[in-house]
Amino acid sequence: MASESPFAHLPDGARLWTFGTSRLLAPDEEARLLAATDRFLEGWKAHGHPLAAAREWRLGRFLLVAVDDRITPPSGCSIDALVRTLGAMERELGVELVGGAPLWLRRVPGEGPDAVERVSRDEFRRRAAEGEIDGDTLVFDLTLTRVGELRAGEWERRAADGWHAWLLP
Repeated sequence: MASESPFAHLPDGARLWTFGTSRLLAPDEEARLLAATDRFLEGWKAHGHPLAAAREWRLGRFLLVAVDDRITPPSGCSIDALVRTLGAMERELGVELVGGAPLWLRRVPGEGPDAVERVSRDEFRRRAAEGEIDGDTLVFDLTLTRVGELRAGEWERRAADGWHAWLLP
């Protein structure tokens, strides 16, 4: 039996950031991204104090990073350092990870990275107007800020049940 990940041990109130890759990564690219993230998290500090942080990789597309901010809250500078580290990985891998504000939806029912689709807001609106996307389309909400929201099922849900609803006709 596999042991639980450090991410699983974080409390529901832990601060959360979610990043999605603009394309599927090759296995070696995925390994490099996760290794770089792990190295960063091992030394992540805010004003000289270590942060109790962990990461999780989901569906081959989403990097989730969380911090137990009851122990030491992250500072603006420490958050900037995370974004800079991921930005460096973007350049190294030739993939978008921290910018662009794309939307994510489940293209087809099922699991795995090929079931996930990244679209712009304009494309989401256009496809919704054409009836291809509707309130029952499953979407991913990368704006969640707490691990408890993730665990409560707010990360992936029907478009009509989240903020995506305002993009529907």
